[in-house]
Amino acid sequence: MGIYFAGTLASCKKDIPTPISDATPTSFTQVFNEYWNKMNTNYVYWDIDTTNWDSMYTNYLPIFSGLNINSNADLKRSVGYFRQMTDGLIDSHYNLSFLPNAIKDSVVDPAIDRKKAAGTYRNRYSFIQLDTTHYLDPGFVSGSNGTTIAACGTIQHKILYFTCSEFELNTAYLSATNNGVKAVLQNFFDSIQNGINIKGIIIDVRNNPGGDVSDLSFLLGHLITTPLHFGYSRAKADNGRYDYTPWINAYVTPQTGGKAQATPVIVLADYFSASMAEATTMAIHALPTGIFVGEKTWGATGPISSNSLFDDGQFTIPGFLFTYTSSAEFKYIDGTIYEGKGFSPDINVPFNHAAVLGNDDPQLDSAINLVH
Repeated sequence: MGIYFAGTLASCKKDIPTPISDATPTSFTQVFNEYWNKMNTNYVYWDIDTTNWDSMYTNYLPIFSGLNINSNADLKRSVGYFRQMTDGLIDSHYNLSFLPNAIKDSVVDPAIDRKKAAGTYRNRYSFIQLDTTHYLDPGFVSGSNGTTIAACGTIQHKILYFTCSEFELNTAYLSATNNGVKAVLQNFFDSIQNGINIKGIIIDVRNNPGGDVSDLSFLLGHLITTPLHFGYSRAKADNGRYDYTPWINAYVTPQTGGKAQATPVIVLADYFSASMAEATTMAIHALPTGIFVGEKTWGATGPISSNSLFDDGQFTIPGFLFTYTSSAEFKYIDGTIYEGKGFSPDINVPFNHAAVLGNDDPQLDSAINLVH
């Protein structure tokens, strides 16, 4: 993670791995057995997840064995059974996507289903246009590399503000091709180095679903001069359901030219801040002057790796489904695992749709008011 997570963790973007077998299952019994067994070994949250996986085998093997894998109707029925089996899984990254044509548009996403069932799910809102047009002083920099949008500037000529729509910052910055994200990042780094009049920094990761975990040190490493310990991670160490590595310290590492901040460093995060955006939120909160403003985050804190550390994380059943799931557990420096729960702010400011429609941003206003 650029943080020392377990060394090889690289991204929270979906990256379909090589199947454990090249053979496409010819029956639903094979599909179920391979899926159940891979979940038994690869899923990393069995120590805290309340799902009784053994009872899933007992209850659902007869059901799947009664389905015909060559029947489109049975393929569609199987999606419902997968949804029932997984609806309590704590991993908020977790989802299933299907490969047969009859169900290729189906997705099983337990976290979203739970939030919708609880009546807490809301539509996304992007703050970038509002913040850059209404709040930032003239001369701010904004741009895109085609996928990521970023912006940087000052507010009231005393607060340095940075936001990005997702994390692929290091890749954009190191690109041989000039792009808008690179220009924004250079402005941010230069402003940290030369910010004599800067009284505070706001990093906005609202509506940010995550991305490349190497961005954590790449971005926040410019705000520190010594390693920042902000949590712990562990992965699977063997085939057993509860076989784990020891907990390993997770650090943000300083970057060349980094400058320790004596003034407030405020992170804005919200309901849709997930994965790397949550790691960023927790790392900033761990800074001596860090403050988290906004609302509880999504609750998908486990890192993702496209290269399995052992038997952990995402897997494919060839020709049938892809299982996207965390590759490791993460717990914050307070010893709490926030997976499936979300990380709570120091200053809670709920999203106000009517306010943002009126070109106002109460969450950002609250962050601004912390800087004097």
